[in-house]
Amino acid sequence: MAQTVDLPSWLTGECMQQDADAVLSPSERRDLYRIAGIMIPASEEFGVPGADDPAIFADILRSLGRDLDDVRAALAQIAASAGGDFTTVDEQRAEALVMQACTRSDAPAVALSRAVLQCYYRDDRVLRSLGHEPRAPFPKGYSVEQGDWSLLEAVRGRPQLWRDDRAG
Repeated sequence: MAQTVDLPSWLTGECMQQDADAVLSPSERRDLYRIAGIMIPASEEFGVPGADDPAIFADILRSLGRDLDDVRAALAQIAASAGGDFTTVDEQRAEALVMQACTRSDAPAVALSRAVLQCYYRDDRVLRSLGHEPRAPFPKGYSVEQGDWSLLEAVRGRPQLWRDDRAG
């Protein structure tokens, strides 16, 4: 039986409303909220929130930028596959639709995945759970294991691929 997904109060509050109104319609926001939670659910085992966490979801909405049109197209594709209203589809079917959309390699699917994943993996709680210090790489930098520099010999041995504009 189909069921409607209720939005948490923070998602419909005035603050979120101001950010999201300029970006997505209420139905698009509801769909994206549900999709984000399906793509990356919360994990008690690892102590991390899902992508539908209030802070992460707000970051997703703020970060759509150049991907907005493609994300809208992906949301429309998923809603069409659901028969028009993604929020009324049962959980198992919704998960199948989202996973099907995420396996596509077209621009809308890639943009949707990127929008959710980039915001999730820059959340401090998620970074800490992965053993990373939640900070910018500059000025302290990060340690990088030394690799096998001899692997670059093939690249160094290639002929020049560019025009040298230093020659008079």
